[in-house]
Amino acid sequence: MYVFSFEKLEVWQNSRFFTLDLYKLTSKFPSNELFRITSQIKRSTSSITTNIPEGTSRDTNKEKARFLTISYASAMETLNHLILSKDLGYVSEEEYIRCREKLEKICNQINNLKK
Repeated sequence: MYVFSFEKLEVWQNSRFFTLDLYKLTSKFPSNELFRITSQIKRSTSSITTNIPEGTSRDTNKEKARFLTISYASAMETLNHLILSKDLGYVSEEEYIRCREKLEKICNQINNLKK
């Protein structure tokens, strides 16, 4: 099976596993949050992962940078949702710190890829 170039990127791999982590984490959220913060976190974290291959497959550096910027913005949106989830008591302090550290690493990697 052919492996596309984005699949070899550490940032894409890290964001993919981070997305899986957040899907598992949000599965413990209250059922009344299913169409609220749970859905928002799933969408924003998936957007981090989705925009990396879309950006790296573009022809111009300007287009690549635009999609990597969207990926970074989605990471910031995810961070906001994590902070709110911690404030609401859906995520423990330890889970929050673990997720935040992973997200910070992904953000740094996105910025490095953009350069």
